[in-house]
Amino acid sequence: MHLTGIRFLFAYDRWATERILGAAAGVDEATWSAPNAIGDRGLGGILIHHLGAHQRWRHGLSGSEDSPRPEGGPLPSPAGLAEWWEAEWDALDAWLDTIVDAWLLTTDEGIPYWQMLAHVVNHGTQHRAEAAALLSAAGRSPGDLDMIVYCEELAGPADAGAAAGDEEPG
Repeated sequence: MHLTGIRFLFAYDRWATERILGAAAGVDEATWSAPNAIGDRGLGGILIHHLGAHQRWRHGLSGSEDSPRPEGGPLPSPAGLAEWWEAEWDALDAWLDTIVDAWLLTTDEGIPYWQMLAHVVNHGTQHRAEAAALLSAAGRSPGDLDMIVYCEELAGPADAGAAAGDEEPG
């Protein structure tokens, strides 16, 4: 995998997480912090863990000795968590700017770094799905989070002729 693919995966990760955070904005305290059918973390706890894991992977792969654990502190509000995510995305973008394709093939215990980065996005998918289920049960669905929906949004509106089936595939 090349850096272009990694950037795409993280752009999707951000898009999907933003949809979750948007649906969580203004959610009631019980939905945000109470234990639920998914576990004892609550919606906010699930999302703060998602952020913490994202931060720890970025720090670890960049060689930093820091190992952020936002899960260990007080649970921020949904708006506060969204701000923390904005800071993480800025830090991720800055770090990705330092990576070259050859680094992605470097291994740690036999696992290439590109696979570790793909894992970070996949790990987020797990927790976004949990959050989406809780939000949907509270009447606040984030909508479709599928990667293909993200791709369709990137592509923009389809040509009217192609959409109607008037053009043959090229």
